Amino acid sequence: MEGSWDGSLDTGSQSDDSFRLERTHIEPIYDAFVCPLTKQVMRDPVTLENGQSYEREAIEKWLKECKESGRKLVCPLTLKELKSTELNPSIALRNTIEEWNARNEAAQLDIAHRSLTPGSSEQDVLKALNYIQHICQKSRSNRHFIRSADLIPMIVNMLKSSSRRVRCKTLETLCIVAEEDADNKEVIAEGDTIRTIVKFLSHEQSKEREEAVSLLYELSKSEALCEKIGAVNGAILILVGMTSSNSENVLTVEKADKTLENLEKCERNVQQMAENGRLQPLLTLLLEGPPETKLAMAAYLGELVLSNDVKVVVARRVGSSLVNVMRSGNMQSREAALKALNQISSSDASAKVLIEAGILPPLVKDLFTVGANQLPTRLKEVSATILANLVSSGYDFEFVPLGPEHQTLVSEDVVHNLLHLISNTGPAIECKLLQVLVGLTSSQSTVQNVVTAIKSSGATISLIQFIEASQKDLRVASIKLLQNLSPLMGQELTDALRGTAGQLGGLIKVISENNGVTEEQAAAVGMLADLPERDAGLTRQLLDEGAFQVVDSRVRQIRQGETRGGRFVTPYLEGLVRILARLTFVLADNSDAVTLVREHNLAALFIDLLQSNGLDKVQMVSAMALENLAEESKRLTQVPDLPKPGVCASIFPCFSKPPTITGLCRLHHGTCSLKDTFCLVEGKAVGKLVACLDHTNVKVVEAAIAALCTLLEDDVDTEQGVMILCEVEGVKPILDVMLESRSEILRQRSVWVVERLLRTDEIAYEVSGDPNISTALVDAFRHGDYRTRQIAERALKHVDKIPNFSGVFQAIG
Repeated sequence: MEGSWDGSLDTGSQSDDSFRLERTHIEPIYDAFVCPLTKQVMRDPVTLENGQSYEREAIEKWLKECKESGRKLVCPLTLKELKSTELNPSIALRNTIEEWNARNEAAQLDIAHRSLTPGSSEQDVLKALNYIQHICQKSRSNRHFIRSADLIPMIVNMLKSSSRRVRCKTLETLCIVAEEDADNKEVIAEGDTIRTIVKFLSHEQSKEREEAVSLLYELSKSEALCEKIGAVNGAILILVGMTSSNSENVLTVEKADKTLENLEKCERNVQQMAENGRLQPLLTLLLEGPPETKLAMAAYLGELVLSNDVKVVVARRVGSSLVNVMRSGNMQSREAALKALNQISSSDASAKVLIEAGILPPLVKDLFTVGANQLPTRLKEVSATILANLVSSGYDFEFVPLGPEHQTLVSEDVVHNLLHLISNTGPAIECKLLQVLVGLTSSQSTVQNVVTAIKSSGATISLIQFIEASQKDLRVASIKLLQNLSPLMGQELTDALRGTAGQLGGLIKVISENNGVTEEQAAAVGMLADLPERDAGLTRQLLDEGAFQVVDSRVRQIRQGETRGGRFVTPYLEGLVRILARLTFVLADNSDAVTLVREHNLAALFIDLLQSNGLDKVQMVSAMALENLAEESKRLTQVPDLPKPGVCASIFPCFSKPPTITGLCRLHHGTCSLKDTFCLVEGKAVGKLVACLDHTNVKVVEAAIAALCTLLEDDVDTEQGVMILCEVEGVKPILDVMLESRSEILRQRSVWVVERLLRTDEIAYEVSGDPNISTALVDAFRHGDYRTRQIAERALKHVDKIPNFSGVFQAIG
């Protein structure tokens, strides 16, 4: 091209070293311009006494070295001794050189201008960019010439080049052009340039990313451009990501971090950084900024979605400051602080940090204050939400004072105030305060305090009425609270349910919903299951409401896999089985209960549930229900009347056989079935109960052995009961239970069963040789309660470990 670059300019280098003298000038270099020492065009020429010119810095160094080495002061070129070391400025020569440089630079800039066009070759573009870098680094004032020559827009346009080398060189050149020149920065940032630069941050080529970060860092030094950089979609997100990346080189990460530090000058950028995980700038402004900025940062903090780990960090850094704003700030500041605290209190760990920072006293005060200084309803709702978050953290509130009178959150009058608020506010606040009570009643250390306060306030009825609330969250919170209260207030809740209209039906309606298993359903079932199981009135009402049919249907759906799973399925199923088991406690006095158990074949269902491995409560309750059914079986079994003997048999009884009836139950000597009389033998439940004796859960073993006891009681055929146990290989597991003696209840029940087994001579003979059995019986004889000692004594007599004096006295008699 016309007026092309001379020589072979090194297009690959990015430093001034590539610009050798002969390669950067178009007008020839005159010898007089070149310093004999540096071989470079002089910038500050001076003349010696012999008329020879040198670069001032170079000749001063030469003369200094001569003096220090003790050599004669000579002219470097002629080597003739100098009488004087005076250096005279060569003003005319310097002016001539400057004019020559100006002509060359103008020519070079003109060529650069023509080279920075889309049609130019890659080599010409790279040479032009290299030259621009050279002159900008040579003199700061040259950056002004670049701007005046309208070269900056042309350089920016090279960012669109298809050549990666050109793009990298362009980014590098723009960075040099922008350095320490605010006006150049503004020109570079015109139009869509910053958006283009940001795109390079996500390029696969690391060199382009590095150069783009360097350029953004340089531009971000201008406060006026910080907002513009932050406004580019994704810019701050990418930069934040680069600072935490392990794949970037150290310098790139450092530049990205410094760029973000510059961008912090704009509040909107600080908010964006917080959105993308760089919270420190926001927290710093919240703590140290002017009042308006603190308010803005607190308000924005309340809108952020934070991970639990981050919430802990934020709580530790600004929690105390936000709590102080709650205490003394104006209403606008308090609102911002409350919303921020609401956000960061929703993690258990961060909630505990806030409690230790003293949040409870001002929070409770805000909730209870009425009058001129009270919070508006919308902020009371936020306060109630924060309190619910804090209580759900599991902190021990029994020892957290709320004021100088050392009241706590579970003090009776404080709970009374909470209950009063629940009865006199809107659904949103009611729901949160009910959740507060749910949290307090979930802890064994505080539930009794809450129960006492509820009883003394007479709030049971009002709490139960929320079961029919139209808002689901409110309904769920109330049911969960009632579930927590039911173990300690079972009778009070039962009386209230029986005395109010609609609440029991509302619970049954919740349970019957067939759209998976929800938290609400699990809580409703759990609450009903915890109510006194022997309360015949409640069972009667549940029968009348059709509750047991619903419960039976839901149990079978779960067993058959027709109900969607989830974390609430297990507690839901456990509660359903416990509700069904209520029927087995009222069979003797309620014929409708007997009819329902028969119609739905619940005995078979409980036997099936007995095999629910992994569901300990289900197995335990099923075994208890089978025990109750076995007891009722004795009453329901119909023992047929034997036919009267004939005349001959009455005269000659020795020649007659006793009449027999086939098909009778071995244990009850009557007509038995699992469905109609609940006979465990007919239902083949004995072997399944024996299998439970090896269970790891003691409660399951206790329930199973209690059910097996019904085979050996006095009102059944005990010998047949023993035979049945032998047939299912149940003797050894029972003996093992006694040997392990894992609980006092197990010792009592197992000793009773063993004594009954030892009445059979064959078993007594086999057991008498086992010293472990004897030791266990002796231990029960020594340490058991009065009844257990009596039973153990009889058992020891069976194995001849204690003399049986009754036999001796009979012989004497």
